[in-house]
Amino acid sequence: MIHLKHGIFAAAIMLAATMTSLHQAHAQPCEQEGFEEAKYVVCTLEPGKADLQLFWKNAEGAPYRTFSSLAEAVRAKGRTLALAVNAGMYRADFSPMGLYVENGRELQPANTTKAESSAGQMPNFYKKPNGVFFLGEAGAGIFASDEFLKRRPKVRFATQSGPMLVIANKLNPIFIVGSTDRTRRSGVGVCEHGTVRFAISEDGVNFHDFARLFRDHLKCPDALFLDGGRGVGFYNPEMGRNDRSWHGGYGPIFGLVE
Repeated sequence: MIHLKHGIFAAAIMLAATMTSLHQAHAQPCEQEGFEEAKYVVCTLEPGKADLQLFWKNAEGAPYRTFSSLAEAVRAKGRTLALAVNAGMYRADFSPMGLYVENGRELQPANTTKAESSAGQMPNFYKKPNGVFFLGEAGAGIFASDEFLKRRPKVRFATQSGPMLVIANKLNPIFIVGSTDRTRRSGVGVCEHGTVRFAISEDGVNFHDFARLFRDHLKCPDALFLDGGRGVGFYNPEMGRNDRSWHGGYGPIFGLVE
């Protein structure tokens, strides 16, 4: 009887350990969070442990455009698309607005154009400084575009967008406190210990408050704006999210593959 009890106890410990391991292996990277008066979805990834990639075109050379089509392509290779986010602004043909590197190949050059404001409005991509998010041998990083082009780090994936939200732990000085320019926004930060955090606002926020989310709440010394308004896109089956773009599709897409 004593041996039986010990056996049952040992089996229970092994089962608990297995369940804990499975839970950790399938831990949900995204959570709903609040900061001040706005609601966000925040997704946290460790590049060394998470297979974060960039996607643009399918095997036929056409842009994926939807998260569903990308999920199907990943599934056809025996894997799962666990998370996807619009990876930056794009043109009418769904090509990236700026630098785009996929699997070590530069498919789109850096955009160094200086755009003029129209009717007092400067397109977000051209607000200075804009920047580049990249994944390389040393992990993830975000540099202002000029700095990236000066350093030319060896990267596997890179996407250019703008404006920069946080630069070396300082907010982009172009942002206005209390601005009434409020809309949904998405961004990415490289945070403590090299952790990558995506944030998607569920409410309208201005640039200043969005940048403060990354610096003050998520502890990201560097962060980059991805897109806003109708271009915000998020895919996460566990949260029941599969956003569709009002522009007819997305261009470059961040994807977490499992």
